[in-house]
Amino acid sequence: MLGCCLAGTTAAQATIGPQGQDPRDPRPVPGVYDPYRGMDADGRIPKPDLPPDLERPERWRYTPPARIKPGGILERFLVSSFVTPIVFREADIGFGGGLALTDIDFRNQNYREFANVVLTYSAEGQQEYRVNWSSWLNHRVLPDGGVLREERGRLYARAGYSKTLTRRFFGFGSRTPASDETSYTEEFGEIGFGVRVPLPDPGSDWLLRVDLQAEHHGLSRGRVTGVPSMEEYLPEFQAAFADGDGDEMLWLLTQFGWDTRDSQAQPYEGKRLALNANTAWRRGGEWGAVFTLDAQHIFALPPLLHRGAFGREENPPTDVLAFGAFVQDTAGDLPFYSLPTLGGTNTLRGYIQNRFTDRAATHFSAEYRLSLIPRGYAFTDTIRIERIGLGVFYEGGTVAAGIEDLHQGRYLDSYGIGLRIAFAREAVFRVDVGWSDEGSNFTIAFGNSF
Repeated sequence: MLGCCLAGTTAAQATIGPQGQDPRDPRPVPGVYDPYRGMDADGRIPKPDLPPDLERPERWRYTPPARIKPGGILERFLVSSFVTPIVFREADIGFGGGLALTDIDFRNQNYREFANVVLTYSAEGQQEYRVNWSSWLNHRVLPDGGVLREERGRLYARAGYSKTLTRRFFGFGSRTPASDETSYTEEFGEIGFGVRVPLPDPGSDWLLRVDLQAEHHGLSRGRVTGVPSMEEYLPEFQAAFADGDGDEMLWLLTQFGWDTRDSQAQPYEGKRLALNANTAWRRGGEWGAVFTLDAQHIFALPPLLHRGAFGREENPPTDVLAFGAFVQDTAGDLPFYSLPTLGGTNTLRGYIQNRFTDRAATHFSAEYRLSLIPRGYAFTDTIRIERIGLGVFYEGGTVAAGIEDLHQGRYLDSYGIGLRIAFAREAVFRVDVGWSDEGSNFTIAFGNSF
């Protein structure tokens, strides 16, 4: 018997699927799509019997047949394809809008491929056009229905163009005052591809990622009302602007790490220690690099507002305490917008994006993530949010001219709270509000901040 009943049906009726079959039976019915095949009506997904040769089964994501709806992108709308309208208005960029199209079963490959397109435009000419694609390297179709994907091994590709009218720059160092705010317009184009592989086998603790990315940056006058344009401010700002304008860069992005976390996107337990070496070759022959050492430790906690897992289930509701930290340093010559920064989407979320910039940075975060609605909410039989939760966070860090000077930097911190909405364990959408001694900052982003 299911844990709860469908509205308007009896408990006995709720257990009957197409052709009188139990919806918890994952075996597909030829020619029939059942929105409850392989899952319970309350959103719980029972863990299937996994192949005996599967290494590290906790690192494989299971998708039941109920979430693999056949058909084109319109037929799968709000099951595995999503269109998000974007509407905004700001004084300096005018009214704007667009859409984000996401297909998590791109080309109907049983959840092997993902594609995302973002298109926006504003009355004053701010715009963004972006395409992202990825494919899982290790993927299995189960004989009784549903698929398994090893989350770590993936191929990536991306391309995009954006024109942002309101970029900010405050100078270098941790003691730059808010009154030194300047703005600039950036035209940015990129194309890149890469691969992430577990070594030596699928699910292994060691991870290697290699990306190649080409970029173009064009800078022009800023459009923020009441704020000076960067190229007309202090000589230090003018020199940084001139150095970064028209730059073309080829990046080799490499990462190697030891990672015992049970998920890359939404970990519930485990540790991570990784080294990143990102090297850029600039037009004109200069080169530069950013080196990052980062660490994470995730603890599962007793549930606060729910009862946790019920039997063996995929993606059981789990509350966690997550800690993350990194230290960065640079070598060679890089434009100001490629240097380490703090503030905005993922670091010091109580400050504006890129509030603090310099050649070295350090940062730590602590975040308590708890489930509010442990198995999400179903709008219809097929339109479903898998998890709704809350995040409470505190962060601190600083920047400096070099890693040896970080201990002299001004300590900066922020704190806040946010909403977490997950369509799947790998698809977490967050809305954060952070506070600092310069006020508050609002963030909408895909994925956890660390």
